[in-house]
Amino acid sequence: QVHLVESGGGLVQAGGSLRLSCAASRNVNVMAWHRQAPGKQRELVAVITPDGNTNYVDSVKGRFTISRDNAKNTVYLQMNSLKPEDTAVYYCAVRAYGGGSYWGQGTRVTVSS
Repeated sequence: QVHLVESGGGLVQAGGSLRLSCAASRNVNVMAWHRQAPGKQRELVAVITPDGNTNYVDSVKGRFTISRDNAKNTVYLQMNSLKPEDTAVYYCAVRAYGGGSYWGQGTRVTVSS
């Protein structure tokens, strides 16, 4: 079992920045951020492997940066140049070594125009 604790969501004006954090209770393999906007399906935003390889959905490339601190079992999502369409509940997700995927409780990000 892996427990995830997210933090960092909130209300920000368009063009602003937020940093999300997600701390895992133990060492994990792949870490990712997903989001779900009102009335839409959940989508993968960014993913990072243990050695730091990253991938992003096209809509956030150049604005969001995913990173991780393996010593702290923590993944971050730095979000810059935020747009109203980034408004969503953001979920941390991880894949454990040996199998199993786990989700955080979600943190709400609201971007006002």
